Amino acid sequence: MQSFIEIILIIIGFGIILVASDKIASFIRRIKLPLITGLLLMGILAGPEVLGLIRAESIPRLNFVNHISLSFIAFAAGSELYLIELRSRSKVIRWMSFGQLVVTFLLGSFGVFIISGYSWFGLQLDISGRIAVSILAGTIFVARSPVSAIAIINELRAKGPFTRMVLGVTVLIDFLVIVLFALAFSVASIILTGEKFSIILILYMILELGVSFLIGYLLYLFMKWILARKLTTTIKTILLLAGGWGIYYVSYGLRFFAEQTFEIDFYTEPLLICIIASVLLTNYSPFRREFQKIITDSVPLIYIAFFTLIGASISIDIIIKTWTVALALFLIRILTMVVGGWMGGTLAGDPQRFNRIAWMPFVTQAGVSLGLVTVIADEFPQWGIEFASIIIAVIVINQLVGPPLFKWAIQIVKEDHSRGKHKEHEGRQRTIIFGYEHQSLALARQLANHGWEITIATSRMDIPNPEVENISIIHCPVISLESMLKLDAENTDAIVTMKTDEENFKICELAYEHFGTPELIVRLNDRVNLKKFHELDALIVEPTTAIVSLMDHFVRSPLATSLLLGMEEDHDTADITIGNPDMHGMALRNLHLPADILIIATRRRGHNIISTGYTRLRLGDTLTVVGSMESIINVRLRFE
Repeated sequence: MQSFIEIILIIIGFGIILVASDKIASFIRRIKLPLITGLLLMGILAGPEVLGLIRAESIPRLNFVNHISLSFIAFAAGSELYLIELRSRSKVIRWMSFGQLVVTFLLGSFGVFIISGYSWFGLQLDISGRIAVSILAGTIFVARSPVSAIAIINELRAKGPFTRMVLGVTVLIDFLVIVLFALAFSVASIILTGEKFSIILILYMILELGVSFLIGYLLYLFMKWILARKLTTTIKTILLLAGGWGIYYVSYGLRFFAEQTFEIDFYTEPLLICIIASVLLTNYSPFRREFQKIITDSVPLIYIAFFTLIGASISIDIIIKTWTVALALFLIRILTMVVGGWMGGTLAGDPQRFNRIAWMPFVTQAGVSLGLVTVIADEFPQWGIEFASIIIAVIVINQLVGPPLFKWAIQIVKEDHSRGKHKEHEGRQRTIIFGYEHQSLALARQLANHGWEITIATSRMDIPNPEVENISIIHCPVISLESMLKLDAENTDAIVTMKTDEENFKICELAYEHFGTPELIVRLNDRVNLKKFHELDALIVEPTTAIVSLMDHFVRSPLATSLLLGMEEDHDTADITIGNPDMHGMALRNLHLPADILIIATRRRGHNIISTGYTRLRLGDTLTVVGSMESIINVRLRFE
């Protein structure tokens, strides 16, 4: 009874520390450090070697937190692997995955084996131990971070073949690395026990994988059954967490049974089981979107608990003594990724300008990597703690170095569509008005009266000078970056577009990406294009019956009108035109949409069509969707 009360008190104390860890780690993000790094630092501070808020004897009792977290991290990794979306550049994704998996693993393992023979490596191991450590470290070198990659792609509005390749390889690798880890872990266990390889041992390993896949399928059926029940999201989340946690007991039970009955070490990897169930649920069940919503809502809380506890388990003394080893392992990993990226891209026939930088997007590591480290530390306590401390230091370095390298790579291949930096200038405020007509001239006169310097850009010839101070008319036959530079758009405070929507969007996009123009004002011709301009932070004016139409819609449909105008804080609407050829022919029910996105209309060739889950998309279709702004941006990047 006293032991039970102690565990409850430990859990309550740990919960209080997690609240503080979340708040303080959010401040660390303000200095541009990753959230995971902040959580690890908070765990170190709260751990037994600094403040002692988490005592050394309490960490083993909190091991269930690791099990729950690891299973959910595997669920999250599997939910990113939506096979239909990997059709894009499938050849490149296959070869690049080969390069980043096989080449990185083999070269990384070899590099670790070489340096593990030196005394400064820190782990005093015999030849068997060096081999085991090498293949386990090589496996961890392969792991990537889909969450970080997606965040950077969204931040830069990145679009193009290189970006699609990176996203496909990143999510595929996170699945393959766990399969590889299951094999490497079995091989390492055999090596450390001194057993010789034989046909029987190989058959055991195949059987272990087969049983893991079978249990993964059974877990998938259990998870699908949970999601099919009429339960609240909270209860479903708890049941899914319990299912993931229970897999560890199933794995331990099978291992104990095999030892007692057959005197063999039979190991089934819980991470592999959970990721298999998640992949099956994501690709072959009707509950994909609900499952993704549960993952999205729960993963932040799971990360706080997991990374804080990992930080508390880190030995500061070991990190101080082995920082040179961590740096060496970081450099070895980078070298293997350079070779793997170049080889994979070359085999796939990618241009050399891609192949030379193909390693940059894959440096960042996060949840899966630390999950594998935790498994190793638990299974091999003789040297696992020291090994984990070294590898965690490598992962932290990758967290700091990886995101800037990925951003740089996207900029090199010119797939960055983020907002440009506005050039500050002295003197009068300047505006360029595109389009010459009575409204543009009247606007120019009114702004000039308020002290603005106005340029009217028009494709028409022989326009008479208005003979108004601060107004000039310039002939601009085409819309291009060169013509915008001639108009001195980089020193302009506002741009007003009064041409066709297609021309207006081209002007706004050039101004947004190259000049970061603070104010983009658009006279809209077709309401279908409304949200396309909103994405560029443009201010939109619809001249035709604007006030009457607005009031009419507020009377008949106040909620929809509030959404349309962006008055609802958490929701918005968007018209998204299908421009991605991978979406052509895909049924609406197969779309991998964020959980809070709802498709409310489909328009094709100017006509609304009746939409069902079996409606197949065509290039040029326009989907009207409702959801959060963040989710809408994600969908727009993928679909357009």
